[in-house]
Amino acid sequence: MTHPVRFHPSIEQIKPDEGETIRGLEEQFDSIQETTAKDYKSGVRAVHAKAHGIAIGRLTVAAGLPPELAQGIFSHPASFDAVIRISTNAGDVLDDAIALPRGLALKVMDVSGERLPGSENETSQDFIMVNGPVFAAPDAAAFLKNLKLLSKTTDVAEGGKKVLSSVLQGVNAALSAVGYESPTIQQMGGAPQVHPLGETYYTQTPFRYGDYIAKLSLAPVAPALTSLTDVKIDVEDRPDALREDVSRDMIEHGGRWELRVQLNTDLDKMRVENPTIEWSEEESPFVTVATLDIEPQISWQHGTRDRQDDALSFNIWRGTTSHQPLGNVNRARNDTYRRSTAFRAQVNGCPMHDPRKPQDIAAE
Repeated sequence: MTHPVRFHPSIEQIKPDEGETIRGLEEQFDSIQETTAKDYKSGVRAVHAKAHGIAIGRLTVAAGLPPELAQGIFSHPASFDAVIRISTNAGDVLDDAIALPRGLALKVMDVSGERLPGSENETSQDFIMVNGPVFAAPDAAAFLKNLKLLSKTTDVAEGGKKVLSSVLQGVNAALSAVGYESPTIQQMGGAPQVHPLGETYYTQTPFRYGDYIAKLSLAPVAPALTSLTDVKIDVEDRPDALREDVSRDMIEHGGRWELRVQLNTDLDKMRVENPTIEWSEEESPFVTVATLDIEPQISWQHGTRDRQDDALSFNIWRGTTSHQPLGNVNRARNDTYRRSTAFRAQVNGCPMHDPRKPQDIAAE
């Protein structure tokens, strides 16, 4: 039997240039947000700017978990209010014909435990996930290079982006047919045009999991959701197609997902500092630790969800020390994400509040 690796601070390898890289990321985030603020007359996120749905549900931790899985906020059977935000990864609000990776941010509300630095006055545990198992860059320096490319395209005419996306989707499909996936091509507009509610989402980067180290995923299990897996969205002349289809299906059936954990069992094969390397599910499968249930509801309504979206923020460094983000990329996302949130709050005149209960979101 393979045993999970125990967490120790020494598993992280701090690079001497991390401070410089973080400053570079902050500059690019600032550039993207300043450009979009001028275009939209409001502040939007530097990444995952366009939301396709916000929904409130309940996360229930499974009973009888073995000791290695009964860790952190999952240490004992419990039920928490939760909210999800479905998005795509660009820093500008684009026509859905431009095919990008889907994102899902999960906020688990009112959890207990020692807090991560910077979130001492908050009570949520945030997880940010994307519909692919690996990150597009091996470290923060490479992430900065990618972000510089994306920053240059932020204010480029949308028509050109649609043409490029169409070409890249063909390239990505050809690569997928021979068993190769390119996160970079997908990030540039070549992602499959799939329904967000049928996708499985991954943290991509590792986290502390109590005494251990893990990655997490959120997988649809309700038949109404799994029937949408790999279903292509019709985006022809529908700039908000994803929002419309997510809204329709959320109203009709809501859904159930499983939150799953993949424990690190080999630091040499399951790298902490390089999130482009996929952790083998044969060596360590994802195991369910909780279920997320969302009752049928309106996931987007102009005038209401827009304001709630402006008031919500998600940050992997908002949470408990038992789920500390690990690795170079995650360390770089700490100050940069907080800076992005502060920019939105300042431009929109809308302070960010960490909700303790669903009514706090509804009141925004």
